Amino acid sequence: MENSGFYSIFGKSFKIMQKHRILTFILLIFIAFGCKNEHTASSEASVSEEKNETKAPTFGIVIHGGAGTILKENMSDSLEAAYKAKLEEAIRTGHEILKNGGSAMEAVTKTINIMEDSPLFNAGKGSVFTHEETNELDASVMDGATLNAGAVTGVTQIKNPIDLALSVMNDSPHVMLSGKGAETFAQEQGFELVDPSYFYTENRFQSLQRVKEREAQKADAEKMVFTDPFIKDAKFGTVGCAALDKNGNLAAGTSTGGMTNKRWNRIGDAPIIGAGTYANNATCAVSSTGWGEYFIRAMVAHDISALMEYKGLSLEAAAKEVIQKKVPELGGDGGIVSIDKDGNVAMEFNTAGMYRAHMNAEGELVIGIYSE
Repeated sequence: MENSGFYSIFGKSFKIMQKHRILTFILLIFIAFGCKNEHTASSEASVSEEKNETKAPTFGIVIHGGAGTILKENMSDSLEAAYKAKLEEAIRTGHEILKNGGSAMEAVTKTINIMEDSPLFNAGKGSVFTHEETNELDASVMDGATLNAGAVTGVTQIKNPIDLALSVMNDSPHVMLSGKGAETFAQEQGFELVDPSYFYTENRFQSLQRVKEREAQKADAEKMVFTDPFIKDAKFGTVGCAALDKNGNLAAGTSTGGMTNKRWNRIGDAPIIGAGTYANNATCAVSSTGWGEYFIRAMVAHDISALMEYKGLSLEAAAKEVIQKKVPELGGDGGIVSIDKDGNVAMEFNTAGMYRAHMNAEGELVIGIYSE
């Protein structure tokens, strides 16, 4: 009987201990689960805070107004001030569009319009003269998001060729239209044709006369093109723009009157996609200015993008490789402006000067003319 009572008491104690252990185990599970939830909530809050602290989308714009033998000693203070003022007006126009959430393509075309309307630059109003004393204008645009592009060549009655290039891209099944056909298309799209006399400027006309006089002094005019510094410099002059918008889209555009004294409806690099203009959201947007024949052969604009995409070079390194090595080795010169998908900018040239400007998302403005 005594053993029976002992076992009875022991059994009850054992059961009580088991219950306590079970309750303790359950309590530990709840505590662990609560800590896990708290950690998860803390992690989610941390991620949310990181998202809220993400930087605002970057954007930027860069322009050129031509490259060549641009020397301080040959530039009056008033002319230098005029160039700087127009470069600033142009780039601020595009920057304001980007700042307000506009597209890179809109910024590019509106910026180039400012330079096309100025007689200071070899594009639009200030276009140089052909050998026949006419003006033949070229332009192109490219959209980095779609790789779509548009270009026009040899137009003589289009006030703003960059706008017509944009229309070719958006409103036609083609990439490039030339001459009379391009102008017929322009009329169908509602463009107003201007009288060719609109493009006449006295200083450009006199430049042509000086080139012709120089040619008359030489028996071998073809050879002179490559050796006479005065004639070589007559090949430069273009305006261009590259931009990155807040949505991460890149665009580029280029517009020009070509080279002074050009013959036979010559076409340079400006309207050639991959040579004078290129944009690809995966890499960069580029606008070229220089001796077009060499920029076409080197496919300058696309080559910079390709070096970034296939070789992993930075924009700065790729631009240097093409402008400071590849083009000079062929015998050409000139420059580019470019912006990459992260907002980095390159303004690379191998001539004595290049009219250029850049503005970033913070609104910092850089304007340059000479090589130093």
